[in-house]
Amino acid sequence: MFDVIIIGAGPAGLTAGLYAGRAKLKTLILEKDIAGGQIATTEHVENYPGSEKGAGGLAISDRMEEQAREFCEIKYKEVKKVELKGEVKKVYTTDEVYESKVVIISTGASHRKLNVPGEKEFANLGVSYCSTCDGPFYQGLDIFVIGGGEAALEEALYLTKFGKSVNIIHRREGFRASQTIVDRCKENEKINFLLNYTVEEIKGESEVNELILKNTQTNELKTIKNDDNSPFGVFIYIGNIPQTDLFKDQIELIDGYIPTDEDMKTNLKGVFAIGDTRVKKIRQMVTATSDGCIASEMANKYIDNGEW
Repeated sequence: MFDVIIIGAGPAGLTAGLYAGRAKLKTLILEKDIAGGQIATTEHVENYPGSEKGAGGLAISDRMEEQAREFCEIKYKEVKKVELKGEVKKVYTTDEVYESKVVIISTGASHRKLNVPGEKEFANLGVSYCSTCDGPFYQGLDIFVIGGGEAALEEALYLTKFGKSVNIIHRREGFRASQTIVDRCKENEKINFLLNYTVEEIKGESEVNELILKNTQTNELKTIKNDDNSPFGVFIYIGNIPQTDLFKDQIELIDGYIPTDEDMKTNLKGVFAIGDTRVKKIRQMVTATSDGCIASEMANKYIDNGEW
């Protein structure tokens, strides 16, 4: 029997474990893959306060895990089933059943992939899913943004701070974004549009320097490559996939994400959601760690006095 079980060991989950453990709550973190979540695969982290210059996401994740282990238990097991209703929650892995007074959901979200040749091979070598994280690395270079939704166009505008040009590639002429932001993109001199195109392949040597596109109306192929073979950035914004299937029949969801209040409380008593799993506007490591702190502090108060 635990006071708190945290499902997921990304920055949000590890922070929640650190704070809950320091509050003398018997705490368990369950993780199916590696600590750190998406940040563990990020080569450079420049936007997390206090991180050392040149520090990679894996090094930061390792330190966060090490620190959390000082105060709570971490087990690498996949959660297969949960029972979240009632005062005692049950969490099932392949070979164990764990019980707790509180469950903190920190299963995150994954970037939707293009699933084209070169995307995986050039991750962090020209292919990115986070303009805030990687935009500054493409100062003065050409940048290509894949997608036609609100997020894609907002990130394209942000990337004009860094890129020599920002080119939006979208599979059709219409956008799934507000007309206001579409107009802002059209008015920006740095932004160009490649409409009715899909990305067929991402190519390069040590970094991305070539794209193969296909016209969705004519099926003709188009190659994008600078004359001097200079590298460029490819930022993919075709949506995220929240990792919440495990909870869909028990907890309120909005487009797959878990709505919470400012205390990270869900619609179920004793259940919190944090990080990329929950409905929120900004998904960054710094906001995830903030969520983890808040949830564990609120969990401590709930366990102490039973108020929700």
